[in-house]
Amino acid sequence: MSLALSTEVPEGLVVVPSVTIAEMRRIDEIAVRRFHVRLIQMMENAGRALADLVGERVGPRRATVLAGTGLNGGGGLVAARHLANRGVEVTVVSDVDEARAPLTEHHLRALRASGVTVRRTPRTGADVVIDALVGYSLSGPLHGRVAELARWTRRQGAPVVSLDVPTGLDATTGSADAVVVFADLTATLALPKRGLIARPETGEVRLVDIGIPRAALTAAGIPAPALVSHSGTMTLVPFAGGFAAEARTKEQ
Repeated sequence: MSLALSTEVPEGLVVVPSVTIAEMRRIDEIAVRRFHVRLIQMMENAGRALADLVGERVGPRRATVLAGTGLNGGGGLVAARHLANRGVEVTVVSDVDEARAPLTEHHLRALRASGVTVRRTPRTGADVVIDALVGYSLSGPLHGRVAELARWTRRQGAPVVSLDVPTGLDATTGSADAVVVFADLTATLALPKRGLIARPETGEVRLVDIGIPRAALTAAGIPAPALVSHSGTMTLVPFAGGFAAEARTKEQ
């Protein structure tokens, strides 16, 4: 199911390019190899902006973070650390014995050193649930613990904020798993993913600046406008062809 949207770009806004999984991987590769932006920097930027966004939109006293083992999960761990630093009672749910990407393991160690609880099973009663289980690299149907946790989010009354892509939604095609996460807000990274267009699972979509230079986007063949940013995030307005946003002018 997709949403019925206007085919016109909203007045006063510019089109923000939407990318496929393959295009986003290419952008990440160029940013790291040619522009010397480290993945650990991007993860820190993503997690901090996510924490800012959750604080701004929800202002939680208690938060549950569902963190996967890949880089998306690492961004969730960073957000958990920043929320805890601001006095939020944070519970992180993750398979503690499962192998992780090295950078995600680094952020898990930093989180534990900060005294944040890491559990295998979630608890009810949070003011917000952060979905950082699977990012744009989803391949095939959800299964195992990820599927269980995706189902769990659907039973909660708290708002859900997904990092980059709601878990279970294909970032290129927009096809949804049977237990896809329904987010109230999706904080998508660097550029919106094509699979987010007109999908009810995404809720509101905000774009997060993770520090990839615009020159890296151009080098990947995807030039993008300079956008007006508020605390590292930009409001995206959906239309039938994708997303639009407010462009930064020379005077701004």
